[in-house]
Amino acid sequence: MRKTLTVADRANVQPFAVMDILQRVAQLRATGRDIISLCAGEPSGGAPTAVSARAAEIHGSGMPLTYTPPLGTLELREAIAGHYKRWYGIDVPARNVAVTTGSSGAFMLLFLAAFNPGDKVALARPGYPAYKNILKALAIDVIELDAGPDSHFQPTPELLDAAVEEHGPLAGLVLASPANPTGTMVSREELTGLSMWCGDNGVRLISDEIYHGITYPVPGSPDPKGICAWELERTGAVISSFSKYWGMTGWRLGWALVPDDLVQAVDALAGNVALCPPAPAQLAALGAFSEESYAEADAAVADFSLTRDFLLEKVADLGWVDVAPADGAFYLYANLGPALAAFADSREYCAALLESEGVALVPGGDFDGVSGFTTVRLSFAAGYDAVREAIARIERFQRHGRG
Repeated sequence: MRKTLTVADRANVQPFAVMDILQRVAQLRATGRDIISLCAGEPSGGAPTAVSARAAEIHGSGMPLTYTPPLGTLELREAIAGHYKRWYGIDVPARNVAVTTGSSGAFMLLFLAAFNPGDKVALARPGYPAYKNILKALAIDVIELDAGPDSHFQPTPELLDAAVEEHGPLAGLVLASPANPTGTMVSREELTGLSMWCGDNGVRLISDEIYHGITYPVPGSPDPKGICAWELERTGAVISSFSKYWGMTGWRLGWALVPDDLVQAVDALAGNVALCPPAPAQLAALGAFSEESYAEADAAVADFSLTRDFLLEKVADLGWVDVAPADGAFYLYANLGPALAAFADSREYCAALLESEGVALVPGGDFDGVSGFTTVRLSFAAGYDAVREAIARIERFQRHGRG
C-alpha cells in the first residue's frame, strides 16, 4: 500500500491577497474593462534611463553573463557603499554589503543567519505580511506588536517591554521605516530609542529601509531621505532595494548591510541558496548611481508627493478614518469607517468596488489579521492622473453602494 505524501508544515503560510486581486484585474482587462489598479507597490515609471541603456548595451554586446561572487560584484558593492556616503554621510565597507535577489532574498538570508528555530522575533501589526510568513516558514516565532494610531503604527520600547513580559525574551525586531502598508516613519529620536532598547536586551535589529528616498519631509528636515540604522549602531542589519526609489521591481536586485559577525554566514548561505544575484541586473544597476538616475528618481518622488497631497485632501470627503500620515513610501492606509456601510468587511468592499467601478484596492486583512478587516491600502504609485480618476470612482461607488 502506497504511503500518502505530505506538504511540509512550514509551507502553511497565508497567500498574499494582492496577488489574487491582480489576477482578477488581468481577467477584467482581458474583457475590455478599464481598470485602475492601486494595489501593487510598483512605481509606474520603470528603471532610470541610464540603467536601461546599460542593460541594452550589455545584452547587445554578447558578453557572457556568468556567475558572480555570492554577495555580488565588488564594483556594485562599492557603488552601494558610495550611495550611503552620499545620502547619509557614513562610511560603509564594501565587504559588509551583500547584493541579493531582491530585498526578499536579503530577508531570507538575514533571517537564516541571525535566528534559530524557536527564536522570537517582534514586528509591528499592521505590517508587510512577507516578514511574518518567511519567519514562520523558518520555524521562528513571530510576536506581533499592536502598533495602531496611538503609536504612529510603529514599534515602541513600551510595546517591546510588554511583549517580553508576555512572551519572554526576544531575539529580533523587524522595523520598517517608511513602513508598508502605512507609510509611517520613525524619527531619529525614536530610532535611537529602539536601537538602544535592542542593544540593552540583546535583540538583533533588522531595519527595512527599501522606501528610503521616497519621503515627504518638511522643509529643513535634517533627515530628508530617512535615517539609516547604521548611522546609530552596526550590530543590526539594514535591508534595501533597487525596486522602489529607482523603480526597478522586476530586476530583482536588493542588498543588505551585514554586521561583521554575520558576513561569513550570509556569504555561505547565499552561495548555497542562490549562487549569486542576477548578473545582468548587477551590471546594469551601476547606472542607478549616476547623477541622471538620481535626478529621474527624485522627479518621480515629486510626482508621488503631489498625488499624496491630493489624497490627504480627499480623505475627509471619502469618510475614511484613522488614516496613517504616509510620511514616506506611496501608500495610504485607512479604516473605511462609515464608508464600509453594509459590507461585511473590507475584502467584500474591495471586491464590490473592483467589479462595479473598476478600481482595485487591497483589503487590510493581509497586513493586520486582528484589526485589519475594516481597513484598506491604496497604492498611489500609479501616478496622479490614475489616482484622481480612481477617487472619483470610489466616491461614486460609496454614494451608490454596490452599484
